[in-house]
Parts: sequence; C-alpha cells; structure tokens
Amino acid sequence: MPETVSLTPEMMVVLGLLGFTIFLFVSEIVRVDVAAVSVMVLLGLLSLVPGLGGVADTHRLFDGFASNAVISIIAVMIIGAGLDKTGVMSRVASFIMRIGGATEKRIIPLISGTVGVISSFMQNVGAAALFLPVVSRVSARTGLPMSRLLMPMGFCAILGGTLTMVGSSPLILLNDLLPADMEHFELFDVTPIGLALVATGIVYFVLLGRFVLPKVSTDGTKGEGAVDYFRRVYGLDYSIREFRLPAEHPLCGKTVGELERGHHVVVVGTLVGEDLRVEPWAGYTIEGNAQLAILGRPERLDEFAAGTGIEAKRHLDVFADVLAHTKSGIGEVVIPPDSGLVGKTVTDAAMRKIYGLSVLAIHRGDETFREGLRDIPLQAGDTLVCHCSWNSLARVEKDRDFVVVTSEYPHEELRPQKVGYALTFFIVALALILFTDLRLSVALLVGAVGMILTGVLDMDEAYKAVSWKTVFLLASLIPLGAAVQDTGTAAWIAQETLSLLGDVAPWILQAAIAILATFFTLVMSNVGATVLLVPLAVSIAVAAQGLGMDADPRVFALTVAIATSNSFLIPTHQVNALIMGPGGYRVKDFMKAGGIMTVLFLVVSLIMLNLIF
Repeated sequence: MPETVSLTPEMMVVLGLLGFTIFLFVSEIVRVDVAAVSVMVLLGLLSLVPGLGGVADTHRLFDGFASNAVISIIAVMIIGAGLDKTGVMSRVASFIMRIGGATEKRIIPLISGTVGVISSFMQNVGAAALFLPVVSRVSARTGLPMSRLLMPMGFCAILGGTLTMVGSSPLILLNDLLPADMEHFELFDVTPIGLALVATGIVYFVLLGRFVLPKVSTDGTKGEGAVDYFRRVYGLDYSIREFRLPAEHPLCGKTVGELERGHHVVVVGTLVGEDLRVEPWAGYTIEGNAQLAILGRPERLDEFAAGTGIEAKRHLDVFADVLAHTKSGIGEVVIPPDSGLVGKTVTDAAMRKIYGLSVLAIHRGDETFREGLRDIPLQAGDTLVCHCSWNSLARVEKDRDFVVVTSEYPHEELRPQKVGYALTFFIVALALILFTDLRLSVALLVGAVGMILTGVLDMDEAYKAVSWKTVFLLASLIPLGAAVQDTGTAAWIAQETLSLLGDVAPWILQAAIAILATFFTLVMSNVGATVLLVPLAVSIAVAAQGLGMDADPRVFALTVAIATSNSFLIPTHQVNALIMGPGGYRVKDFMKAGGIMTVLFLVVSLIMLNLIF
C-alpha cells in the first residue's frame, strides 16, 4: 500500500476552493465561465499568502489556454464550421432526418449512436464539436429545441469513448500504468462494456428524455416558417406538404400556374429529374415522377390529395433542406410610391420568375386579399406577403422597386464550391490523428489552418466559429485540477475514503474506487485522475488478495479507466462545456439529467466489468 498522506494547510485551502467552485456552479450567482476565471485568479492570489506558495505555480497559471485539449477544441470547432459552410453538415442532417424523421424518439438514437461510434476512435470532444452544426440543422428543420438533442449527443460522445482502448485518454494511458508483469488490454477488450454504456445512454434519453431534458429557446435560428408566421400574424393555418407525381398522371405536362389555378394552392418547390427549384415560375412545366412541395391551407391540401389521388409524404424529404426555416420562409415586402411595379399585376411582374417571390397575400389598408392575386394591380403601399428563399429576399432588399419589411432572417452564404477543400483537410486531420503520433492539437490545427488558407472560411469566420465561453471555462479549470493533484489533496481524499470502508467485500472496494474516480474526474482532468488512482487501485486489489479476497488488480485498474468517463453531473468535462452554450443549459440541467446518468453508468459499468472479466 502507498505511504500515508497527512492533511496540510495547502490541502485544506484546495478543499475549500473545490467547495467554493462547486457552490458557484450550482448556485449560478455568476456565469460558469466567470466563476472558473474567478477561481483561477484566486489561485494566483493565494500564492501571496505565506505558507501557501505551493497551492499554484503562478508561472504556469495560464498554461490551460495553451493546453492540448483547449487548442484541440478550438481547431475542431473551426473544422466543423468549415464543413458546415460548404453544406456537408447540411447533407448529413438531411440524411439523418430522412431515416429518423422529425421526432425525438427516432432522431436521438440516430444522432447519439453515430456520435458514440465516432468517439470510439476519435476524441469525444472532437466528435461532439463536429456534430454541433448537424444538430443545429436538424433542430431548425424539425422545430425541436437544441436543448432536447445536444445533451443526449454529448453524453453519448463521452460514453462512446469506452468502446475501444483508444477512445479516451484514460484508456490509452491504462496499459502504460499497469505493472510490467501484468497482462495488457487489447484494442476491443472493453467494447462489450462500451456498447452496454452507449445503449444505456440512448435508452435513458428515449424513455426519460421528456422528463429530464429542458426546453430552452436559443437564438440559433431567427427565421420563421410559413406555418408559424400565418398563425401569429394573419390567424391562418398554412402548411407545406411534399407530393410525388406518378409517371402517368393528368397533371403531367401542365404548368405550375395551371396546377395552382386549378387547386388553389401554391407550388413552392419542384424537383424534375436533377433540376430542383424553389419558387418555380408559373410557366414551368411539370413532368412525370416530379417531386412537388405545395403550400396551402390544410383543407386545400387535403382536397388536392383527394382530387389528384396523390398521397402526401409524412414529412418533407427532398425539400427538407431548401425549405428549412434556415433557408426559406415568409417575408414581407412593401411597394414604394416610386416602384416600377405600381399598376402591374403579380403575373405581369413575373414575381416568381424574376424575384423568386411566391405572393401568398396582398395587404392593402385594412383589407387582406388572399384569392385572385394574379389579377390585382399593385398599388403604392401594398404589403406583399411572400414565401421565398432567404437568398432571394436578400437580393430583393437591394432592388429599389421593393422595401423589405422583414428585418431578421438568416443571411447564410454557403460555399459549395469549396467542399473539396473542406473534405480534403478534414480527412488529412483525421488521418494524422489515426495513423501518426502527432499531437492531437497539431493534427487538428492542420485541418483548421488548411480550411482558412483555401478560403473555406475567412479568419473572421474562424474566430466566430469558436465558443470562447467554452474555451475560458475549460482553460480556467485546468489550474484547479492541477492544484488538487499537485498538493496531494486527491491522494488524501482517496486514502481517507478507503480507510473509512475498512474490511469489506471486493465488489464494495471496486464500487468505492469507481465512485472515487467519478468524483475526481469532475474536479480534475480525467488523465490526472487515472494516473493517481490506477496505482492505488492495483495496490488495494493486491492487498485484498493477501487477505484471501477474490480481487483482480487488472479489473480494478480498468474500473478506474472506465469510471473516469463518468462525467455528467456538472459541466466540467470538455464535451459538457462545449454544449452548454449552444444548448442554453444551466448547471442544474446537468445535475438533473446527469445525476441519473451517473448512477446508471456506475451500475452498468460495474455489472459489465464483472460479467466480462
């Protein structure tokens, strides 16, 4: 057994700081990043107090900002933004929605399971950061709050790190920490345990997500869809449905205008062959096997389906991306007195063909026209309520024939022409991580810098892609974790906890070690917790064997490496810090959902460890 550790004044101060930090996190008197920075500064000030100079090394107090983990997070955020800017993440989101639909119970397993698998060979924070834009896209298209999707994704990213021996830093370190005469673990030895943990996380959120996940409105999407807008402003209930026209059908060969006049609906999207159009002009001919996105009141859409014999799809499929709230919606434009469109009808002005605007209503004075819009001459002061893509509205905003009333809508400049560069540097970064010994932060920065140099992102966009709240939270907590380890506080806590247990059964010892590892990983780095506790766990198991107990030192060591991934209770883990801002979470949200997950993790991991080994 290791030598006895005595409590020192420095340890007492560090214990007090730990308690103070947890109090600030839980009470939320100040923001968590402000709390973390304050504690870091307080650590530095304590070095002025006589006898406490060993609490923190002020020359290394800010090393966290240059740490491998923090630089890796910055780089992976930039890479994720680059993939999003070129439309890659949008395609991934479309694929997920095509399979998972638009319900939490189907989308959560799909996103969380995918991220969990990726985390088995990639740093979990990297996997989570790459999928942040995907979750944002899915949230915008389905209307599901990001807070309902991000936490399951983040938790499963952490759980996925237990799928292989290279999935997390503690498991990578484990073999090096084992005694020389002890058998090492192979790559997939922990896979059954990891699979059970990932499955537990998914099932937990599918069954209990509606009770433990918060509904937080974030500012991620300011665009408003047709349905919401008409209900709020005009009291009308409009919706968009997708139809697939059979190869042989009476509508084949008709124009968009003829279909609209015959059924009193608006065609806002067509896909004929490979030709996808949003707001197609009235003279566009519809062919067999065409996909149609049609907007109208529910009763009109029901009549269209019944009259044509075409059944609507359950949700938008091929138009899910282009008609998402982030890409299109309702815009209002006013005809000014000097507009060249005064006196012309919507048809005369070729509103859709030239401007990309599908006029749904004309508001004049106290009257709103919703029928026969094609034949109404426009007057100065008319407000046109239009369905359009946001790109079209941005172009109209520069046209002197209109005054755009809609002030807040997504201005998103995608660069699909750069997708080759984005994918190339993403693959290069991934290859450097998997097949070389290059440090993680350097490998990821190769991808990030490559995207900037090739114009996938400019430097200002790269800065904007970084969540600086996350950076300051993590970098400021690193000195506290170092103080817990360097002053011997962690060793003292472990010693006192185990001495209190006394002579107990091996499984109780194993559970106690798992709980200790869980606590340490919340207040210090999981690497530090692993380095500290693995030798201690091996010593305890050897001592227990000397007393005739069935305690396997190898399994006790693995228990530590697995349990240091049990980081769900407070947002100190890199992944939790990453999703806190975008999800709009508070510490109490992590304590509510993470408290149950922590217990489930302990129970499932201990059962699987003893079943497998």
